Amino acid sequence: MRFSISIPQLANPFDAAGVRSYLARAEELGFEGGWTVDQVVGEAPLLAPLELLAFAAACTERLRLGVAVLVASLHDPLQLAAAVTAVDQISDGRLDVGVAPGGGHHQFSAFGVDKATFVRSFTEGLQLMKAAWSDEPRVTFHGRFRQVDDLPIQPKPVQRPHPPIWFGGQAPKALARAVRHGDALLGAGSSTTAAFAEAVKTVHRELADQGKDPAGFDIGKRVYVMIDDDMARARERVLAGLHRIYGQMRGIDEVPVFGGPDDVVRGLREVIDAGAQMILLNPVGDDVAQDREQMERLAAEVIPKLASSAEKSPVSR
Repeated sequence: MRFSISIPQLANPFDAAGVRSYLARAEELGFEGGWTVDQVVGEAPLLAPLELLAFAAACTERLRLGVAVLVASLHDPLQLAAAVTAVDQISDGRLDVGVAPGGGHHQFSAFGVDKATFVRSFTEGLQLMKAAWSDEPRVTFHGRFRQVDDLPIQPKPVQRPHPPIWFGGQAPKALARAVRHGDALLGAGSSTTAAFAEAVKTVHRELADQGKDPAGFDIGKRVYVMIDDDMARARERVLAGLHRIYGQMRGIDEVPVFGGPDDVVRGLREVIDAGAQMILLNPVGDDVAQDREQMERLAAEVIPKLASSAEKSPVSR
């Protein structure tokens, strides 16, 4: 079992010193990775994810850095490929890239994206990004939406053939796409553990149907979490954080894991039993200090109990 931690993204204003210290402590505690989330437009004051990961790369030496997930249909693929390459270079090959085409709640018209073809455009764009990351110094690509003729594209990512690509998604077609084009699946924090368990079953069926080795396809889940020895206060705090991110999104109250350490251990064990090989723990405090306090408690009071049956604990104190 591996554990990653979310990187605070709130900019009200951005606490650079606090985030720098938070990242250093995450490395000391032994977390595998630190992850951001993409929000091109939205109510929450969240910094852009790749730019924040470039900052994180300068503050860390070992921590893997991830974004889950980039709504790639809202980005130009060549520009996005260049930004990904930059962060992979700056971090010396520590980047994980989550992608998804988006869905009905995204404002496609604001980005000049046709809602009728955004999935096909996304898939073609990902193919173009992979071509841009390839060893070929010049790229030619003829698709339905993009025509590229003998363009010089440099530099290339450190990781070959490209940084690991994590897919988001839950619908059967989205999961089939993830297996076909990706290296891993990251279940959304906004999905319940039960929904994640069904998605994992679908992924395993797709891996078998597509003749792919399950050992080469990673599965993880973002989990919104709040430790507080007062159960009522834990619920109040975690829901306040989720409503700050998602507003009054239907069903969001059903997704977090919260309560005292033993309550959180039980909730995370359910996620592991559902098929997660990596859990992205996402505190939702009001500021960096609150997220730091949550990270410390997770490392001290929760993860050792979850890791005790594993061959090697991912977090050492």
